[in-house]
Amino acid sequence: MENNNKKVVLIGGSNGIGLAIGKKLVDCGYTLEICDCLPPEEGVLDMEKVKYHHSDLLDFDEELYTNLAHDKDVEILMITAGIGRIADFQFHHIAEIEKILTVDTVSTIKILRVFYERILAKENFYAGVMGSISGWLSSPSASVYAAAKAAVVRFIESVNIELEAYGSTNRILDVSPASFKGSRFYGGKNDLTETAVLADDIVKHLFARDVRFIPNYEETFKGILERYHNDPHEYGLHSYQYKKESGRLDNKKRVKIGYLSGTFDLFHVGHLNLLKRAKQQCDYLIVGVHDSGAWKGKETFIPLEERKAIVGACKYVDKVVDSCREDADAWDLWHYDRLFVGSDYKGTERFKRYEEYFKDKGVEIVYFPYTKSTSSTQIRNAITNKAGE
Repeated sequence: MENNNKKVVLIGGSNGIGLAIGKKLVDCGYTLEICDCLPPEEGVLDMEKVKYHHSDLLDFDEELYTNLAHDKDVEILMITAGIGRIADFQFHHIAEIEKILTVDTVSTIKILRVFYERILAKENFYAGVMGSISGWLSSPSASVYAAAKAAVVRFIESVNIELEAYGSTNRILDVSPASFKGSRFYGGKNDLTETAVLADDIVKHLFARDVRFIPNYEETFKGILERYHNDPHEYGLHSYQYKKESGRLDNKKRVKIGYLSGTFDLFHVGHLNLLKRAKQQCDYLIVGVHDSGAWKGKETFIPLEERKAIVGACKYVDKVVDSCREDADAWDLWHYDRLFVGSDYKGTERFKRYEEYFKDKGVEIVYFPYTKSTSSTQIRNAITNKAGE
């Protein structure tokens, strides 16, 4: 691990074990290309050795990762980003299920595919993924998270065989720890004194081209995995009871549901920007579409069902419904947490009533300034004027 002035692409490097691994690799002479939702915590890394790229794995940026994969100075890919929680399955909203599987599994595999030509090549390339011991055994009360990590475990195991079959000496390291301290992942704070030793071990296994690293395997997990394979059902019951008795269950609602309504006639980029901004502030976005009668007495150009189909095709929208006469009425149906409204409605009698109605319901009204763009009214007028010529 000598100083070679090479680069590391570190997904999730702003937090927890990713941050600790980044610190270790900087000490080894590498510079970092950190891809994360937030910049690295100040005062931890030598920022002259770091380039930060905003990356939300829920909105996969293929161009970003393709450009990084084409950078010949990149020698290491380490994916440490992940989300999950301990909760019984019925307390997972479908938006949370999609979020966990997208971040922990789908985007992880996509990134590895983008870099796969580098991994498959004859030149040295080091790749690793932060998995979990949950991917190796049944984990009741963490079923969705375990499913996401199990998929990654089997994927890495399978692809490493393919690498061997193609004659490549490079491998993908599966790091599968249990819980550990020093990370925000578990609701704590970043603490490199807690994660430094684990980071050192991960880097050693990465450079050794190992395919698997389960921390504390000999001391703890060898016996646990043997017990699991001997009697998975009995192990699962014990695991569930342990989580329940230890107070680790988090069966509270963790998903923010958003709602907005509109006519969306002659769909344009202003509509798109509105939906994008709303989705950025919630996990599950429901959009109510008005019928033609809601357009201030005017008929719409596009029929209702077609407008609903257009809105529903937008990747920022999770559910499309017929709007109610009042947005407050829609809450009785969908129990949303955030209502998105144009800022020009703020202070109106209607929304003063809404604010009063939602006081005891935990609903936040978010007022958006409309993005300047060609409006439906402008398009409508242009079409009308053209038709009258």
